[in-house]
Amino acid sequence: MPVWQNAHKLSIEVYQVTVNLPRSEDYGLTSQIRRSSNSISANISEAFGRKTRKDKAHFYSIARGSAFETQNHLLYGNKIEYFEDDFTKRLIDEYSLLIFDLNKLISYLT
Repeated sequence: MPVWQNAHKLSIEVYQVTVNLPRSEDYGLTSQIRRSSNSISANISEAFGRKTRKDKAHFYSIARGSAFETQNHLLYGNKIEYFEDDFTKRLIDEYSLLIFDLNKLISYLT
């Protein structure tokens, strides 16, 4: 599924940018943003494996929530100057497109 591929690609990109965060963030921002970004593709996968439309929509909704959470972590990381402006804007825009795609899937199923 293209939506899963996109989510997976973005989670790898988030992982790569967090490798250089300070060690003091290991249990803070680093952990939070990695988990939220990886949760998106994981929940899309789980939705794909569900049989009912209601179950599928539920997991796509969870994935959408994790995408919003990831955007929040990106904004926070930018404000405390861990992430550059151009990088943050680009990723937030890509997550917005992912959210749009998830919304289409959810609407189709409900």
